[in-house]
Amino acid sequence: MIPFLDTLPDERSAIAAIRAALRDGLDPEAGWARSLVPVEHGQMMLMPAEWGRYAGIKVGTVAPDNPSLGLPRIQGMYMLLDGETLAPLAIVDGATLTISRTAAVSALAVDLLASPDASCLVVFGTGPQARGHVAAIRTVRPIDEVIVVGRSHAAEFASSVDGRAGSTVDVARAHVVVCATTARTPLFNGGMLQRGATVVAVGSHEPNVREVDDRTVCASTVVVEARSAALREAGDVVQPLAAGVFDPNTLVCLAGLVRGEAKVDMSRPRLFKSVGMAWEDLVIAATGWENRP
Repeated sequence: MIPFLDTLPDERSAIAAIRAALRDGLDPEAGWARSLVPVEHGQMMLMPAEWGRYAGIKVGTVAPDNPSLGLPRIQGMYMLLDGETLAPLAIVDGATLTISRTAAVSALAVDLLASPDASCLVVFGTGPQARGHVAAIRTVRPIDEVIVVGRSHAAEFASSVDGRAGSTVDVARAHVVVCATTARTPLFNGGMLQRGATVVAVGSHEPNVREVDDRTVCASTVVVEARSAALREAGDVVQPLAAGVFDPNTLVCLAGLVRGEAKVDMSRPRLFKSVGMAWEDLVIAATGWENRP
């Protein structure tokens, strides 16, 4: 029987694992594209990856109506494999893994992009990804003010993360803004951003969906996991590009920042747009396997 791996790295260890993988040569551009199959009530996803001594595959589902039924919007399972024999090593809960790896990648980006003294975090969203991002970003920056903007349960969620409920006007005071929602149109006016603000957008992987506006994209240095994935899946990049207001040649890759091969203009806002990639799942699952009790 394939064992169930129920212990994943904590926030600091997950961030360190992602950083080390990119520093040591993992190439996000070499990964396979996500396979999406539309079904009546959502999507089914297939995300395979290979890295070092491991391979793995995530089978996931996205059911937009699930929260109204008291069920997770994203569900799935991950199978970690031995890279040489392709023998199954472990099964991991897909939703838990997705939360862990997404927050870790975002926190790494914040560590590379945000001002060292960034202390005010505005979070759009009240779901598991929002919670994971608050915890992860607190490990890399001295966040002492968390402001939550959400359509429902904002005050309750804010209380649970030692923050307060707010509104879009709070973007003007934010050092870091996290967009972790199911929104299909921009959440705020990019003209509100401070010059040195860092924005993290993780809520979508579809070219017709976005969380930030053209003003945010065009005013910012835009950092992505991989150019190919961003140009294929990131509506926050694809739509401004289609409108002719954004140059894709200006995209900066996260791996280049980690390796010191790319520089960022710290005098303007920074935007990290994540679509979530299969290599991230594999790095976190393999790290959990290697450090299991």
